[in-house]
Amino acid sequence: MGGESTTRTAPRSGGKSTGPVGSRTGQRLSGLAVALGIVLFLGGFGWAAVVYRPYTVPTTSMTPTIDAGDRVLAQRVDGSEIHRGDVVVFNDKSWVTNASVVKRVVAVGGDTVSCCTNGKLTVNGKQIDEGYLKGSVVEDKNIPTVKVPQGRLFLLGDERQGSLDSSAHLSDAAQGTVARSAVTARVDAVVWPMKGMLQRPTGFETLGVLSQPGPLRIIVALIVAGAVLVLGGGAYGPIAKRMGGRRARARTEPVGAR
Repeated sequence: MGGESTTRTAPRSGGKSTGPVGSRTGQRLSGLAVALGIVLFLGGFGWAAVVYRPYTVPTTSMTPTIDAGDRVLAQRVDGSEIHRGDVVVFNDKSWVTNASVVKRVVAVGGDTVSCCTNGKLTVNGKQIDEGYLKGSVVEDKNIPTVKVPQGRLFLLGDERQGSLDSSAHLSDAAQGTVARSAVTARVDAVVWPMKGMLQRPTGFETLGVLSQPGPLRIIVALIVAGAVLVLGGGAYGPIAKRMGGRRARARTEPVGAR
């Protein structure tokens, strides 16, 4: 019929398709991505729950490294694994009853510590550069020479003027030192607010090895990778459906008048 126009489309199977969208290979890969992502995501959180403990620091004794109210993650470690420069969580009833304390280890068993020489902490006759402190010099703590007994630690707060640390317990029988066995964890990072991993205490390197960071970076990478895989795999279906719709529209052909 003159002037009549029709449109020829790709054959239809009759009714809407309820089958899976996309190729079989794509469907399998997306399912594998989601499954692997869930394993990585949950595995990362599970690993973190086993290795780390969260703490809220209630005082300003560790500023500027850790402020009052900051939330930290501390790796569960044995006291024998602690080195100079570590920020640790410990319990000592002679300091505080029924509460954990967060301080920095500046000397270990066998060390001789004093303060201050030219405004700096001195350990085994070496002046320590402490870049994590507020200023370029240490506030005068007036610490006489202390020989740290084996199996014990000498600890200071990064806020040297107001911290109730080993310098405030010098008159105790242990001269302010704390047993290694009192340590329950080593702080790796400040997570709220997000300040990240603690600064490496390089000033103590001349005295011996430093502690290596815990697996926090690896754990975070696993969690992020898992989330990306889950989201990417889950997005395959909608993307494939949309692309399939575009291809269907592209196959539609207009037929001239006849």
